Amino acid sequence: MKLDKFSELREKYPEFIYHSYTITDDGFSFQFSIGEYEFTPEWKLGGLEIPKDFDRKLYEYIVFSIGMVELVSYWKCACPPLVKVQCGALCDEQIQWFRKLYFGGLGEFFYRNGIDTDFDSFMKIECDNTALPRFTDIFAGSRKGAVIPVGGGKDSIVTLELLKDMQPDNYCYIINPRKTTLDCAHTAGYTDERIIGFSRTIHPELLRRNADGWLNGHTPFSAITAFSSYLAAVLTGRKYVALSNESSANEGNVSGTGVNHQYSKSTGFERDFREYCEKWLLAEPQYFSLLRPWTEWQIAGRFVQYPKYFPVFRSCNAGSKKDEWCCNCAKCLYVYMMLAAFLDDDELVKIFGVDMLDDPKHEQLFNALEDPDLDKPFECVGTRAEIQLALDRAIKRREGMKMPVLLAKYKDKKRSEPIPLDDFFDEDNFVPDELIGLLKGDK
Repeated sequence: MKLDKFSELREKYPEFIYHSYTITDDGFSFQFSIGEYEFTPEWKLGGLEIPKDFDRKLYEYIVFSIGMVELVSYWKCACPPLVKVQCGALCDEQIQWFRKLYFGGLGEFFYRNGIDTDFDSFMKIECDNTALPRFTDIFAGSRKGAVIPVGGGKDSIVTLELLKDMQPDNYCYIINPRKTTLDCAHTAGYTDERIIGFSRTIHPELLRRNADGWLNGHTPFSAITAFSSYLAAVLTGRKYVALSNESSANEGNVSGTGVNHQYSKSTGFERDFREYCEKWLLAEPQYFSLLRPWTEWQIAGRFVQYPKYFPVFRSCNAGSKKDEWCCNCAKCLYVYMMLAAFLDDDELVKIFGVDMLDDPKHEQLFNALEDPDLDKPFECVGTRAEIQLALDRAIKRREGMKMPVLLAKYKDKKRSEPIPLDDFFDEDNFVPDELIGLLKGDK
């Protein structure tokens, strides 16, 4: 009987080894292997200096932890059943913590590759060293401000604006800075001295394995952002890491399953990561999503109040390397649909370059985004209820005017009245008491 690719690779390559991590003056790297194949991804700190009296053990352990998240990008190409961790230290509870992250964060990867596995059998982790270190915080009692991860989209822009009164104490954090992310930070008033830009490189051996037909797919990148932005906050003495993940990130992509493209942006992961830091790193900085109480609908409504960002923001993954809207993907169409509820067509065309809702070629993507009977695209997009509300408002905004073709078709088959979301507030959040008023309008 012929083995499927997943079973075939696991049989041929039964072990993944996390050999070590190496720390240099300007960054760090990791050493992984699968059989005869070696992977050494590298990070650079972008000029961020480590304070002279900083607890070196703390720095090393956060780097080791980043490696524990980084490894899953390399593990997934062959999915070896055993992961051997030959550096650092892990207790049994931490091992289960990482297994939970991997399994939840790889849900889309398993689903799209047709992999039938379960939590108990997909991976075993062994680490001989269980002697966890203890740390001191040179900034204890004096931490202030926030590190704000900036991805170039509307969500982090809203966080930058909500926290503008804290700006002198804040830093923007960017992985692999590019024009869009830097333009957003600069537009918000942050100078280069207040922008922390870490660079992360993928080892080319992984690309060669993918080219040779090994497994490939989505991994929980936001967990990489979590650990690395936490490191930036620890080194700079910031009190908070303020993410921009919304309540909508909790909705899955495939009905009847736990598959969620945004698993590591979910409230569940946020809770887990906060517990990881409190138990095994430091109680501060506090990691939380400022926008968690809000929906994507509310975030879009707030974003359009900041038109100075219209020329610079980008949310397109496909066009990210060129800092452009590709105008052919689900993410571009989704953002267009949401903003159409608040902006006229001429303003939207200025932003995107084309009228995406007036092009029939996008009908299949449009339907996948709005129709609850279809699988939602594997992108960071909002809930069906938000999309339905946005389309309803977009249609009403254009009454008596030429209706874009996709809106006209949607109007003809319009379903029940959309759920109002303007006053939505998700109480399951970790926003600090001193900042919650920014979201409730009682500042």
